Amino acid sequence: MVSRLPLEEKVLADLRPTQAEKDHVCGLAQRVLERIRQSGKADGMVVGSIARHTWVSGDRDLDIFMLFDPSLPREELETQGLALARSIASSFTENYHEKYAEHPYINATIDDVDVDLVPCYNVDSAERIQSAVDRTPFHTRYITEKINGLIDDVLLLKRFTKAGGIYGSDQMTEGFSGYLCELLILHYGGFTPLLAAAAEWKPQAIIDIENHVAKEFDEPLVMIDPVDPKRNVAAAVSVDRMAEFVELARGYLESPSALFFELPKDSPITRDDLTTLIDRRGTSLFAITFPTPPYIEEIVVPQLKRSTSAICEHLARNGFSVHHAHYRMEREECMILIELLVSELPAIRSHLGPPVWNRVNAEKFRSKYRDSSLPGPYIDNGRYETEVPREFRKAADLIKSEGMLQISLGKHVRQSLVNGWQVHEGRECWSPVFSSFIAGFFNRCSPFVRHEKESGNHNS
Repeated sequence: MVSRLPLEEKVLADLRPTQAEKDHVCGLAQRVLERIRQSGKADGMVVGSIARHTWVSGDRDLDIFMLFDPSLPREELETQGLALARSIASSFTENYHEKYAEHPYINATIDDVDVDLVPCYNVDSAERIQSAVDRTPFHTRYITEKINGLIDDVLLLKRFTKAGGIYGSDQMTEGFSGYLCELLILHYGGFTPLLAAAAEWKPQAIIDIENHVAKEFDEPLVMIDPVDPKRNVAAAVSVDRMAEFVELARGYLESPSALFFELPKDSPITRDDLTTLIDRRGTSLFAITFPTPPYIEEIVVPQLKRSTSAICEHLARNGFSVHHAHYRMEREECMILIELLVSELPAIRSHLGPPVWNRVNAEKFRSKYRDSSLPGPYIDNGRYETEVPREFRKAADLIKSEGMLQISLGKHVRQSLVNGWQVHEGRECWSPVFSSFIAGFFNRCSPFVRHEKESGNHNS
């Protein structure tokens, strides 16, 4: 019998699905599976946490795969799979739409359950997969066979990582997927043993349950997929999310608290509070907003990340020191938020030229700038240098300029900016849609530090 802390038992009482929930969700699953069977076109299979009994109460995400014959051409899989998924969804509800991962699938809301109907190939070995989703049924079979006795530990870990803001392998979170949580519990034999091991993790930690790794990986955390030796299940985990998990594990082991299982509260900032905050900090805040490109998060978010870095570098090259920057994708609009230490600069700047003994280039430089009304060219440490007018004295003018389209933006972000972008400054950066994002921008701290602040347990 696993020994648990009283607080963990209390948490589990809220995490375990009730029998009524199980009957409701599993009953719906059986009805959908029967419709797939009756079609005669594919076999149906429930995958994901519901199939593996590792779902948390209140999570109503039902993943049902429709397994087609592997001889079916890829185009036919998409066409027939989508047609079957749409037919089945429409027989239950009008509330469904097409989504796209590696290939299209149907997402529907049926009896308050979020249902994904995903076509894939019914391959007999994970080594013969023809698309990434073909691997998922093997994950389900693997976990289902081995997870008995450890389900509660998985539930604790899922809530622990959700409460820490590090659950989810999506591009915004870069954290721990449900499957990764299950494998970690399996490998270490429980929630507490995992935390004890994670407290000592360092980058490039490698976990290989089946001892069958078939290639090298360079991600911070490596969990070799037990059904595919060439895949890292933890590939999405960034070094920051890994470090935050290590910190959380150490903190919980040192001082267990229910705070580690409480989900983060949404705390939006008001426009007036933002004004007061900016005035107190003495910095300059800019928000760049533009229509969200018509692509899924997995495509847009990496481009937002790249574009934010490019804009920061563009600002720095022009003399504006960036203190902090981040980005957010919402359904209709994206925002890049930038805090500058200085937003207005002098009219002149120094311009470094070549060494004097680089004769050809030195003479070109001297000839180009000798008639300027500004000081220079002069020699400093053996090189020519001169003063030149600054092209952009104000950061706002730089961010609004067409030169923004000449930097290394993400492809789809650039396409969106071509149609125009808005630049907001100071309190005008506030938006009801982005108010929680803006609050988080200024309240950033590690998950464990947040727990310490909330509990008042500050270490001297």
